[in-house]
Amino acid sequence: MNKELMEALDILEKEKEISKETLFEAIENSLLTACRNHFGKADNVKVEIDRDTCDFICYAEKEVVPAPEDVEDPCLQIALEDARKLSEKAEVGELLRVEIKSKEFGRIATMNAKNVILQKIREEERSVIYNQYYEKEKDVVTGVVQRYVGRSISINLGKADAMLSESEQVKGEVFRPTERIKVYILEVKNTPKGPRINVSRTHPELVKRLFESEVTEIKDGTVEIKSIAREAGSRTKIAVWSNNPNVDAVGACVGMNSARVNAIVEELRGEKIDIVNWDENPGNLIQNALSPAKIVAVFADPDEKTAKVVVPDYQLSLAIGKEGQNARLAARLTGYKIDIKSETQAKDAPGFRYEDYVDDYEDDYEEEYEEGYEEDTELYGEDADTENE
Repeated sequence: MNKELMEALDILEKEKEISKETLFEAIENSLLTACRNHFGKADNVKVEIDRDTCDFICYAEKEVVPAPEDVEDPCLQIALEDARKLSEKAEVGELLRVEIKSKEFGRIATMNAKNVILQKIREEERSVIYNQYYEKEKDVVTGVVQRYVGRSISINLGKADAMLSESEQVKGEVFRPTERIKVYILEVKNTPKGPRINVSRTHPELVKRLFESEVTEIKDGTVEIKSIAREAGSRTKIAVWSNNPNVDAVGACVGMNSARVNAIVEELRGEKIDIVNWDENPGNLIQNALSPAKIVAVFADPDEKTAKVVVPDYQLSLAIGKEGQNARLAARLTGYKIDIKSETQAKDAPGFRYEDYVDDYEDDYEEEYEEGYEEDTELYGEDADTENE
């Protein structure tokens, strides 16, 4: 039993997570390569390795010919006289297994065989790492900051390095080497030099995944994150919905004494997070999305995906937000184009008054009434009402 080889394979399997069967195939291929380099061909060479003991045998299948002068290719044929020395039962025309001693290989053939094994191990190691991180694509992982490469940051994820490009960095965030941070895996590519992993700190899904890991109710499906809008480094709005009437969706995300949301805010380096209730009614959803501003009225058009919002005069700046951020995030969160005006502005603006919609409703009602009256007249005659009296 080849104990040294068995121990080496066990170590490789544990450290590199490469299956023994793959390693056995690599050894077989390396021996075939050595034979090809040593003899010039290896079409009739076979390698067999015992998977339990790691003992291996390398042999060539040669055709038995009657006499030495009949041997045209020594690599493919053997004379009967020589064949009988190996096997007394050898007969002309049959294929005889002739063992090849690996010790006979030259230095170059041996080096080539070694390179074949090493190359296979490297390929399998890259494949294992690629598959491992490909499964984590669109997920959040923890990495260690290594160094700045130009304006990008190299981050060690354990068995592979990821690249945080400048476009995926939050403005104002500065990291120190050896610092641990959470990143969102955008994409994993398989390249000749190994897997290339691109990560992000600005993607809205980063916030969503952080809530999933921090809030038990989201992880088990009791609470759902219906929508999310983010301006990385500044503010994020998320709309949540509870599938259990006894569970408060917003309260579950905030946590006792704001412990849960504060943990996420800390990871995002102080980014503000607004958590609002999701509502199927677009008017209510828009009202929730514009919080903390108070709303007087919302006129939403589900077909056009537009909404006109009226707020108290003193709440206009709060509803719009600094540089329009609150209104912009609310529009992304709800999917509606939102137009906000104060009560004073709304008095003279069409579409911002109840009268605009009440008048339309009364007109529609009158038209429907007249149509219905005409139908009744056709069915019962003009004197129908008089007879009923």
